[in-house]
Amino acid sequence: MAWAMVSVVLGFAGLCVLSYAAFRVFLAARGLGRELERTRRRLEPRRDGLRRRVAGFGAGKR
Repeated sequence: MAWAMVSVVLGFAGLCVLSYAAFRVFLAARGLGRELERTRRRLEPRRDGLRRRVAGFGAGKR
């Protein structure tokens, strides 16, 4: 009976450790998503300007 109780406690402790690790991964993924969105917003004007310049080169050759 005691071994069964020990195995239940160890199983629960293992689940706690896995839950903690999963939560940390979730927080890191959310932070990465925010950083990617911030970078995209910062680069958007430059990308649009570059597209206009590239389109201008194509129009001048015709």
